[in-house]
Amino acid sequence: MSDTQKNEYIPDYLVTPGEVIAEYLDVCEMSQSDLAVRSGLTTKTIDEILKGMRPITPETALKLEQILGRPAHFWNNLERRFQEDRKRLAGHNDSSKSASAKKATTLYDAPSSTNPTPL
Repeated sequence: MSDTQKNEYIPDYLVTPGEVIAEYLDVCEMSQSDLAVRSGLTTKTIDEILKGMRPITPETALKLEQILGRPAHFWNNLERRFQEDRKRLAGHNDSSKSASAKKATTLYDAPSSTNPTPL
């Protein structure tokens, strides 16, 4: 048995992929409506992604690649890491029940009957 202690940083917050997209929109001086038109997605869908209520699918990642200039794998990895961190944070907070964990919840955590559908 090893006596070494594993140090692991577990943030108490999450940054949704939508927040990253919103930053890119600001830099590009593009509105949500502009992104919707250029991507062929509805403004409602774009709004839900930006609010963290809808995941970025591989198809959406390809559209974002064409519009925002970041490779599709960047958007896919951002979504994947967000999902992993969300689960990790939820598991970590089950034992500690910190107040910040409650703030990290998005509608991805809603009951399955109200879960948003992927694009």
